[in-house]
Amino acid sequence: MTDPERVDLVIVGAGVYGLAAAKTYLQITPSAKIILFESASTLGGTWSQHRLYPGLKSNNIVGTYEFSDFPLDLESYNLEPEQHIPGPVLHRYLTSYAEHFGFFNNIRFDTKVQSAEHKNGGGWIVKTELWHSPWAGQKSEVFTSKLIVATGFTSDPFLPQIEGSESFKAPIFHFKDILKHTSTLGTPGNVCILGCTKSGWDAVHAYASQGKQVDWIIRKSGHGPTWMSPAKVTPFKKFLEKLVLTRVLTWFSPCIWGNVDGYTKIRSFLHKTAVGRFIVDKFWGILGGDVLALNNYSAHPETIKLKPSTNPMFLGASGLSILNYDTDIFDFVRNGTVRVHIADIVNVDTNAVNLSTGEQLSTSALVCCTGWKPGPPLKFFPVGADFGIPSQSEPWTSEVLDSIDEEIFTELPRLRNQPQSNPFLTPLLEANDGQSVSSGAQTDCFKLYRFIVPPKFIESRDLAFAGCMMSFSASICSEVQALWIAAHFDDKLSTNGDTFHETVLHNRFSKWRTPVGFGARFPDFAFDSLPYYDLLVRDLGLNYLRKRGTIANLFYPYSSKDYIGLVQEWLTQNTKHSSS
Repeated sequence: MTDPERVDLVIVGAGVYGLAAAKTYLQITPSAKIILFESASTLGGTWSQHRLYPGLKSNNIVGTYEFSDFPLDLESYNLEPEQHIPGPVLHRYLTSYAEHFGFFNNIRFDTKVQSAEHKNGGGWIVKTELWHSPWAGQKSEVFTSKLIVATGFTSDPFLPQIEGSESFKAPIFHFKDILKHTSTLGTPGNVCILGCTKSGWDAVHAYASQGKQVDWIIRKSGHGPTWMSPAKVTPFKKFLEKLVLTRVLTWFSPCIWGNVDGYTKIRSFLHKTAVGRFIVDKFWGILGGDVLALNNYSAHPETIKLKPSTNPMFLGASGLSILNYDTDIFDFVRNGTVRVHIADIVNVDTNAVNLSTGEQLSTSALVCCTGWKPGPPLKFFPVGADFGIPSQSEPWTSEVLDSIDEEIFTELPRLRNQPQSNPFLTPLLEANDGQSVSSGAQTDCFKLYRFIVPPKFIESRDLAFAGCMMSFSASICSEVQALWIAAHFDDKLSTNGDTFHETVLHNRFSKWRTPVGFGARFPDFAFDSLPYYDLLVRDLGLNYLRKRGTIANLFYPYSSKDYIGLVQEWLTQNTKHSSS
C-alpha cells in the first residue's frame, strides 16, 4: 500500500466557514499545503448549486453577508440596496472569493470524508471516498498535521420515522433535496409540508408561489411556529439583523460572557437587580409585541395558527428568522392556497397523509422540514477518545453541572425562570435501518472550548471545529473564528484560566439561554453574537471595540466592515512580539 499524501492542513467542508478558514490560514502561512474536501460538486454549503431552488434568498441584506476584505458590490452582482441576497448571487460570490484568494484549486469536490483518526504524536489520517464522478467509490488517505471540521449543521438532513411510508406512493423527501424533486413544484395536486421552522416557511412559499395547494402540518407535539419577523422592526424601522449586532441592545440579553465588552456595571444592573430585570423583560416584550403586531396574526382564523407562543427573550438564531419573500406569505394563508393544520402525522397510506385530528390529506408529495442530524457527518478515531462532539465525548458529572448551573443562575437570575414548554412535546424519531435517533434529544451536546476546540485537544493544537453554532452573521463569525483557529494552531492566543471550567460554563449557559432553540445541543446565538466575537478578538490580543468613538461603538450596528484588516493587525502584532 502506498504512503498517504501528506499536507499541512485539511479542511472538511467548503461552505462559508471552510472558505474563511482556508483563506486566513494561507494568509498567515502562505507556504502551507492545504486541501479542502467538499462532498458536493460545487462550493458554498447552503449556497452550493445543488441547493439553489427557485426563489432561494438569504435572510441577510446587501452589506451584511460578505467578507471584510472582499466586498459584495452592487454593480458586479446586479443588486439593489437593502435587497435580500439571492442564492445564486451568494454562490457566485463565494466562488469568486475562493478564486480571488487563490485556493479554489485546493478544493477537491465530490469527495466525502468518511473518517479522521488521530495519531500518537499528533496529526491525522483522513480517509475519503469519491462521490458523483466516473471514479465514484474510489477511496484514499491523506495525512495532515492539522484538521479543521467546517461541515456546519445543515449538511446531513434529518428525516423522521413515518408509519406506512413503505407503501406511500408519493415522494417523501427533506427540503434540502428540493432540486431533486422540482417536478413536484409544477405537477397537479396539492403538497403536504411538515415543519414550521424557517425552512418550513421557505418550502410553503416556494410551492404556494407556484400555484400549488399546500397543506402545512405543524406538529401539535412540536415546538410550534418559529418567530418570523418583517425585515424592519420597531417604530424606527430598523433591520432586525442590524439590531442584534448593535452593542447597546446586546446589554439586554443575559450573556455569561457579556462582561468581556467592558460594560460590566450596566450589565450587572440589568441582570442582577429586580429593577433591571423588569426593564429587560419590558424590552423583550416590546420587541416581540412589535413583531406580532406587524404580522397581524389575529386578523384571520388561519394566520393566528402561525402565531408563536414562546417568549422572545429565549430565542436564538434558530427560533427567529426574517420574512424575506417577494410576496406576502400570509396572503396565501388568507386566500386558502395554504391550509394550516396543527396536528401530528399518525401515518401515511397509498396516497394520503392521516392526521391526529382525523383529517386525511391526499397529496402528491410530503416535504419534511425537520432539521438536521446532530454532529459532524464523519467518524472520529480512536474510539473512546473525547472529541467534544455528540456521542464522542465524556459526560460531565452531575456535581460539575450543578455547580455550573448555580454559577449561571447567580450571575443571570432571570434564566432560572425558564419558559414553559409544550406539555405535549414529543421528539421525532429518525427513519433509519438501526436505532432510532431523536431529532429533539437533549441528552448530548457539543463540548468545545470557545465552541471551537475539544478541551482534550487544546495542547495538541491540531483539531478545530468551525461553525458549530447558529448566528445571525455567518460572515463575521467565520472570519473571526478562522483567525482564532490559526492563532491557536500557532500557540499564539492570549487565553488564561481554566479552559475546562469555561467550556462547561459556556456550553451549559447555551442550554439555559436558548431552550426554545438548540441551546441544549450547541450555541444558538442572536443578541449574544457580538459579545462572542468580542471574546475571540480579545483572545487574539486585539481591540474588540472596532469602531471609532463611544457613540459609534454603542449605537451603530457592527458589520464585516468593522473587521477589515483584522488578520493584518494580528500579523503585525505578532511580528513585533517575535522581534522583541
